[in-house]
Amino acid sequence: MNNETGTTKEVSRRGGLETVGVHAWFNKHHALADVSLHFPENTVTGLIGPSGCGKSTFLRLLNRMHEFIPKAAMAGEVLFEGEDIYAPGVNPIEIRRRIGMVFQKANPFPAMNIGENVIAGLKLARVKTDDKDALVEECLTRAGLWNEVKDRLKAPGGSLSGGQQQRLCIARALALKPEVLLLDEPCSALDPGSTLRVEETIVQLSETMTIVMVTHNMQQAARVSDYCAFFLSEGGPGHLVEADLTTNIFSNPSDQRTADYVQGRFG
Repeated sequence: MNNETGTTKEVSRRGGLETVGVHAWFNKHHALADVSLHFPENTVTGLIGPSGCGKSTFLRLLNRMHEFIPKAAMAGEVLFEGEDIYAPGVNPIEIRRRIGMVFQKANPFPAMNIGENVIAGLKLARVKTDDKDALVEECLTRAGLWNEVKDRLKAPGGSLSGGQQQRLCIARALALKPEVLLLDEPCSALDPGSTLRVEETIVQLSETMTIVMVTHNMQQAARVSDYCAFFLSEGGPGHLVEADLTTNIFSNPSDQRTADYVQGRFG
């Protein structure tokens, strides 16, 4: 994990996912300024910081979800396998297939059963599969949900508990076989038991994919993430204060503001 504000494009061009000098605006509001960050492959990176500092905005920039927001704009580069995902001619649907996203509020499709929810994104992304049943089982297994729902795949997705619905949404994202998974506060509405199961799923998934997660829960960041990136706004655009190994962020941060935040003195 490197915090490289001001890094030139020539120094960049590594594998995996990274940003180089990214900014974000909503109309005239400058929401995020000059963030350069690299996400090592097969790791979990926690994005931490007070509300309003640009964490979720930054997350949406990573797979072009930002451009769905009216009057939103961005500058800088988001590099995936060395190529800018915002370059002309890049297919945003393909980018969102390879860089999946799970939102804060679980959102299974109410008119679909559990099995149908898992493969709902295949048609939109124009992805074909030879064995849908096998794919459903594989994705639910990887999401830590198969044993709980295998006997009721025809039940509505909305009939599941909150934690199960969130893992169903993770399974739905996994069906597209992404290389990166973005999670926007995936446990914020869950009870401790459900949170633990989702966290176990995240750790297991990070063995085979890169995960970037926004969280306000410092204990969760310490438990789950390999790296942390600390954002602040301080009356202006959100910006990256520092990024490092999670153990360093919590035990020996380089910036006093980081220490104050992780120790609960503000935010």
